[in-house]
Amino acid sequence: MWYVAVAAGSFRRYATYRVAMAAGVFTNTVFGFILAYTYLALWDARPHLGGYDQAQALTFMWTGQALLAAAALMGGGSLEELLERIRTGDIAVDLYRPADLQVWWLAADLGRAALQLVGRGVVPMAVGALAFPLALPGDVATWGWFLVSVLFGVVVSFGLRYLVALSAFWLLDGAGLVMIAGLACLFFSGMLLPLRVFPGGFGEVAQLLPWAAVLQVPADVLVGVRTGGALVNGLLFQAAWGLALLALGRLVQSAATRKVVVQGG
Repeated sequence: MWYVAVAAGSFRRYATYRVAMAAGVFTNTVFGFILAYTYLALWDARPHLGGYDQAQALTFMWTGQALLAAAALMGGGSLEELLERIRTGDIAVDLYRPADLQVWWLAADLGRAALQLVGRGVVPMAVGALAFPLALPGDVATWGWFLVSVLFGVVVSFGLRYLVALSAFWLLDGAGLVMIAGLACLFFSGMLLPLRVFPGGFGEVAQLLPWAAVLQVPADVLVGVRTGGALVNGLLFQAAWGLALLALGRLVQSAATRKVVVQGG
């Protein structure tokens, strides 16, 4: 219940920034329209590109807009605060808490993601569905598996961002690494274009990287590309990357906290 309280507190904390939330919804929706017309032009010229029809491609794109903040596809999220606490030395206080550092921040990030999914996810997707012919599922089961996949994707995203935040134990300024990680996520998650569109071996390798578990798999579940065995394989792929990244984060955390040196003395 301790970590449930942390997640709930994080949800309430982000819910207080209502003006920022409204601005985020507006931005996601506007960029959604810009990308939607780009996708329409591309799929008019190349029908069934990547195995998607036009409606599926548009649904994939609007799913990216809906998950942009929830899955922190541009990096950051609540772990920007962790990076800053490590940089200033305030992390020493966190290490004295009677709670696991990694699980604490995972719970906080899940609370943030839940709020962002409801606040910045539902409205852009609804607007997109009203303005364009989307291939949204009509059965509850598909929506349920989609939410499970989104949860796994957020955990994978947390694992990647947690490793970036821990780099502050050794770097004076982690801003550069945060930017690189954000760009990598935007490209290799499928945010710009579905990874199935990438040609040859490059596309196959891109779909095996952890970023694919953040957006590509959940979007494929929603548009109906992953069903049956493909759905199970996608969820197992996400779970495997999530567990691997959490385990790696714990090893890095253990190495970093053996000797904590507060920067500046």
